[in-house]
Amino acid sequence: MYRREVVTGASVLGVASLAGCLGVLDMDEHNARPAGVDRSVLDETGYDQTAVEELGIEEEFDMMLYTESVSVRNYLTEHEKAVDLGPVGDLRAAVFIVITTPQVSIAGREFNPVEELSTEDLVELVSENYGEIDIHSEGDEWELDVLDQTTTVGQFEADAEFEGEDLDVLVHVAEAVETDDDHVISVGVYPEETRGQETDNVDSLMQAIIEDAHDH
Repeated sequence: MYRREVVTGASVLGVASLAGCLGVLDMDEHNARPAGVDRSVLDETGYDQTAVEELGIEEEFDMMLYTESVSVRNYLTEHEKAVDLGPVGDLRAAVFIVITTPQVSIAGREFNPVEELSTEDLVELVSENYGEIDIHSEGDEWELDVLDQTTTVGQFEADAEFEGEDLDVLVHVAEAVETDDDHVISVGVYPEETRGQETDNVDSLMQAIIEDAHDH
C-alpha cells in the first residue's frame, strides 16, 4: 500500500531553487540513509519490517545558458502487522513507515522544505500520493520524543483499502526530526476498530525510530 513517493516531490522543491549553484559547489547529488525501528520494539508491538525502498528523483533545470541536473535519493522503510478484524479475518492492515530525505544546507540555511511541513501538510502529501487512502477529518495533536527531539504528532481519520477491503482507519503523522544528515518523517495507519491497542503501538514505534534500518 505504501510503496510510493510521499515526500520525494516536496524534497526537491527547495533544491530546485538552488540548481544553478549546486553544481558549482559539487552539491548536485543528495542521498539519504534508510532509517528504521528498534527491533525489540517491533517484537513488542508485533510489527515486521517488510521493505526498504529507495525513492529517487532526478530533475533537470534550465539555467538559461546550460542545464543543471539535481538528484535526490530518499528512502522509505515499511513495517506491517496483521490485525484481527472479526468477520473479515486477519489483514495486514496496520502499517508504519519511516521516510528519510536528505538535508540540503548552505551557509547554515536549510533548503529542503520538508522540515517546515506541518502534520496537515504531510498528511495532505500522503493523501495525494496514495489512491487507496482518503483523509476526511483531523483529530488530536500531541508531542512525542523522536530521536531525542520533541515533535508534533497529528491524528487524522480516513478511508482506506487493504487487500480489497474498505476500512475506516486512523493516520498518525509526525513532523520531521533530524539526524546528522537527514530529515526523518514517520506515518502510522491502522483500522479504527483497533485503536485501543494500535494508538499506543504507533507512539512506541515513533519513539523507537533508529537511524539505520535493519536488513530484512
